Amino acid sequence: MSANNVQALSSAADLIRRDGENISPSYTRSYPFVMARGRGSEVWDVEGRRFLDFTTGIAVTGTGHSHPAVVAAIKAQADKFLHMSGTDFYYPTQIELAERLNRLAPISAPTKVFFGNSGAEAVEAAMKLARWYTKRPRFLAFYGAFHGRTLGALSLTASKEIQRRGFAPLLPSVSHTIYPNSYRNPWPGQDPAQGALDAIEKHLFKTTVPPSEVAAIIVEPIQGEGGYIVPPDGFLAGLRQLCDRHGILLVFDEVQSGMGRTGKMFASEHWGVEPDIICLAKGIASGMPLGAIIARSEVMSWPPGAHASTFGGNPVSCAAALATLDLLEGGLVDMAAASGAIMVSRLREMAEKYPQIGDVRGKGLMVGVELVRDRASKEPDAVLRNAVVDQAFAQGLLLLGCGANSLRLVPALNIERPLLDEGLMIFERSLAAALEAQA
Repeated sequence: MSANNVQALSSAADLIRRDGENISPSYTRSYPFVMARGRGSEVWDVEGRRFLDFTTGIAVTGTGHSHPAVVAAIKAQADKFLHMSGTDFYYPTQIELAERLNRLAPISAPTKVFFGNSGAEAVEAAMKLARWYTKRPRFLAFYGAFHGRTLGALSLTASKEIQRRGFAPLLPSVSHTIYPNSYRNPWPGQDPAQGALDAIEKHLFKTTVPPSEVAAIIVEPIQGEGGYIVPPDGFLAGLRQLCDRHGILLVFDEVQSGMGRTGKMFASEHWGVEPDIICLAKGIASGMPLGAIIARSEVMSWPPGAHASTFGGNPVSCAAALATLDLLEGGLVDMAAASGAIMVSRLREMAEKYPQIGDVRGKGLMVGVELVRDRASKEPDAVLRNAVVDQAFAQGLLLLGCGANSLRLVPALNIERPLLDEGLMIFERSLAAALEAQA
């Protein structure tokens, strides 16, 4: 028997043991799922067990696992050539993808694209570009934000202390402020959007952060790792006005919320607010590594050599992204909006039955469920959240947490209705089982 066949027959437990002996312990695995193959919204582990995937690889495989059109595009490009660095040479897929992204960008001015490999790289590029264009040193980000783990992006990240512990000093001149949360409003009696804006304009800008030194405010239009927090209406528009008053660039990190995830191509379109720079990755290429920033052409004015990436905009990844955009524009964005409405409605029906569901929020198929001890106190219940994740895995549903005590439900944008219904049924069953075990 060949070595490959022996490896294929290895049990999940054996593979997990080998992983522990050979791979960095810094990864975060919630449960022992070892994937063998996937198709659409269904995945199978190495021992043949079937699961429904409501994680999509952290909101990456938006077109489902191994969509035939994406696979065909990858194969066709791989037959031509795998790599020719786009920083030094030209090739069609990179140019065509940039044209598509510029056409789709929710920015009325002309735009240009820079390609990298990941969300963190996109954020790093946005930070460098903002400093280049404004000649200012400072950045403003938000508590609860996740922008990546490279040192510049990590300086903006403020979702979990473990992500920052031991890595100081980080990038200087980065300040954080409160992201508005309608469910947990830190300004009782005041509109949370206005409270968040006042905290910037009337506090930070008058005490520790001179606005004339701020290059950019970097914000997730829907906060991801921080708990799938949907901002109150008026917040993003208020940020746009604040930035315009002070000559600050507005950067939208749409790494997790973009590419149709929220029922629109970009989450910011729900509020009609235009950024100066957009950061993209995750769902852009259905699982192939690719990141990008789209910026107003006036802003993307840096000269040759100022920033580049050897593998950024890889031709195979660009081919996958073009096929992904065909699918998104061909109906998957609208499908996400419709399926998301069904999901939120069903979850809110569950909330009437289970007072431990404190809040259901989201847009499209970017849905968060916050679990609490009881609805009156809103006391976060991370133990219950973790128990639901474990119960769901045991019953054949893959879930991930977010924030301190919330669950994220991010199935493929093209999930079929029977599978959506099955997943929600397993979710409710898992919640009930977790509650019973706690009793």
